[in-house]
Amino acid sequence: MGILEEHAAIVTGGGTGIGLGVAQKLGQAGAHVMICGRREEQLREAEAVIRGAGGIVNAVVADVATEEGAAAVVEAAYNAYGAVDILVNNAAVSGGGRIAEHDVATWDRVIAANLRGPFLMARAVLPIMHKQKRGYVVNISSESGIEHYPGNGAYGVSKHALNALSEFIQRENQELGVRVATICPGMVATPMTDGYDGLDRRKCLFPEDIADLVLYLVTRRRNVKIGTPILMQTMVNPWRSSDEE
Repeated sequence: MGILEEHAAIVTGGGTGIGLGVAQKLGQAGAHVMICGRREEQLREAEAVIRGAGGIVNAVVADVATEEGAAAVVEAAYNAYGAVDILVNNAAVSGGGRIAEHDVATWDRVIAANLRGPFLMARAVLPIMHKQKRGYVVNISSESGIEHYPGNGAYGVSKHALNALSEFIQRENQELGVRVATICPGMVATPMTDGYDGLDRRKCLFPEDIADLVLYLVTRRRNVKIGTPILMQTMVNPWRSSDEE
């Protein structure tokens, strides 16, 4: 019997990368997992991987940056499993620029995916967690949510704001048994980072590193709260210096 037997989890952006790694890990621990994303083919492939390892999983094609999409995912999870114990807000997109000349369309797209989506998912799932008197929200942020990198624009701002959103959710809901954690990884080898110039993927974090931390967090005793945000980095800089090229 897995440590998360009979628990129900939602993982947004669960078709690839960090989201898939987290969904696999939770499934291996016995959780019933609902993954979602905007690309059906990736979700079906992820379902096959998780089921092939013995996990229980379902998938919903949805854009959680819309009210309708977020509501559909939470409703599907609750209808399938009768509870939502864990929400992992992982879905995100990249995009930046210097503020003085930042493209407005890019700004809106990134803020919608990286901040509006987690807000809408939390808003949709919290009433269920209140009724259960338990629940764990894990927001996957970024090192860019702690540091300030010039030119990081919308992405960096969205992740700083996500960290703040996490703290508001924690303070407003902890008396109802809801816990919140925010993980801020450095560079992770995922499809999103494929093709980054100068990045040595061998020296990056990998999705399973973040997945291991998520599992650790959600399996602590209910009276244990881990301070956030949690910065996760590699010991060796994954960016190649000029003399290595």
